Amino acid sequence: MRKILVIDDEQNIRRMLVRVLSSEGFIVKEAVNGLEALKRLEEENYSLVLLDLRMPVLNGIETLKKIRKNDLNLPVIMMSAYGSIPEAVEAMKLGALDYLIKPFDIEELKIIIKRAIKQYELEVENIYYREEEEKRFNFDEIIGKSSSINKVLEMVKNVSPTTATVLITGESGTGKELIARAIHKNSLRKNGPFVVVNCVAFSPNLLESELFGHEKGSFTGAIAKRIGRFEMANGGTIFLDEIGEMDLSIQTKLLRVLQEKEFERVGSSKSIKVDVRILSATNKDLKKEVEERRFREDLFYRLNVFNVDVPPLRERKEDIPLIMEHLIGKYNKILNKKVKKVSVKAMELLLDYDYPGNIRELENIIERSMIMAKDEIINEKYFNFISKETYIEKKGTLKDVEKELIIKYLVQNNTNRTKTAEILGISRRSLQNKIKEYQINL
Repeated sequence: MRKILVIDDEQNIRRMLVRVLSSEGFIVKEAVNGLEALKRLEEENYSLVLLDLRMPVLNGIETLKKIRKNDLNLPVIMMSAYGSIPEAVEAMKLGALDYLIKPFDIEELKIIIKRAIKQYELEVENIYYREEEEKRFNFDEIIGKSSSINKVLEMVKNVSPTTATVLITGESGTGKELIARAIHKNSLRKNGPFVVVNCVAFSPNLLESELFGHEKGSFTGAIAKRIGRFEMANGGTIFLDEIGEMDLSIQTKLLRVLQEKEFERVGSSKSIKVDVRILSATNKDLKKEVEERRFREDLFYRLNVFNVDVPPLRERKEDIPLIMEHLIGKYNKILNKKVKKVSVKAMELLLDYDYPGNIRELENIIERSMIMAKDEIINEKYFNFISKETYIEKKGTLKDVEKELIIKYLVQNNTNRTKTAEILGISRRSLQNKIKEYQINL
C-alpha cells in the first residue's frame, strides 16, 4: 500500500491532507517538523513526501537536502504560503518535483501526486531491472570442465540465440537459474529485462496476480492497479522456477500466453499483448505429472520445446576442485578470510560425499568450514557435519566406482598421473586410457 508523509507545522493543513489523501486509498503519516520527518523516513518506506517550506527546528530546504542524501528518487512536493521565487528555484534545484502555493487546488494536488507516484514506481522497476542485469552470468561463470557440464554448455550456446522456450530440469541445488541467466545473457534479448518468478513461493491466487497483475478492486486488498511480471518482462525473458508446482487453473492462463502472446489482468477483460521469451525449470518429472493429470499435457509440450538437463554434482565430481576454488575466493571476500586451499584429507572427504543438496549444499559446507577456519588451510576437522551415516549408498556400476577412484586420487596427487597409477596398481598407460575412456578433464 502506498504511503505519503505530510510534513507541516500547521495542524489544520496536516489534518486536511490526511483526510483528502486517505479517501484516495493512501496511507498518510504526519510530521510536525523536519527532524521528526527524517526519523519517520528512516523507519518506513514512503512513495511520496509533501513538505512545507517554512517550519521551526528544521526548515523545508534543509529537510529536502537531507532527504536527497539518503534517497535521490523519492518524490518530494514542496508547499508554501509564501510565493518566493528564489526559494522555489532552490527547491527545484535540490530535486523537488513541484512547488505548490497555499491554498492549492485539491483536485490538482491529487493529479500531481498520482502522476509522481506512478513515475516513482516506474523508476523503482527500472532499478529492479538494472539489479537483475548485474546478476547476469557469462558461460565462464558456470564452473566445471567435466564432459557432462560441457554438454550442458554446448546446449546452452546452441539454444540461446533462438526464440525457443526452454525447460531446464535437474535436482534442487544444481544451478538451474544460473543456466537460465546464461541463456538470457547470450540471447538477442540480452538488453531486455530478466524477470524471475518462483512459482512455489505464492498461493495460486497470489501467483496469478504476481504473473498477470490485477485491477483495483478485483479482490480484497487490491486497492490499486498492479502490473504483473509478464508486463515487467516485456521485450525480455521471464524465468518460471519450480513450474511443476503451478496450479492447473494458472497453467491454462499460461498456455494462452504461450499460444497467443496475450493475457488479461485479474479483474479485467482487456487483453494485453506481450513479447516475452519463457524459460522454466523444475526438479519434478513433468511427464509423470502429466500422466497423473497434475500438469497439462499441451502446456508441457509448449514449455519443453528444448530441454536442458543439469547433472547432479555426484555425477561430475571432477568439477569439485574448480567449484571449491571459486567458492573459497568468493567467501574470502565475504568473510574477510585468507584461506588458500583444503587439505588432502579434507578433499578426500569432499570427493567421497554424494551431495543430495548438490552445489547449494557444497557451497553451504565451504562457507561453514571457512567461518570455522583459523588459518589458510581448511582441514578435515571442519567437516564433522559430513558424517559417514549421511553418505548416500553408492549403487553405481564397477565403471562408476573406478572413475570415481581415478578422480579422487588424481585430485589427491595434484593430477600426477604416475603417482596416481602407482596407488591404483595399474600402469601409467592404462591410467591414460581410462582417463580418456571416462572423459576425465583434470
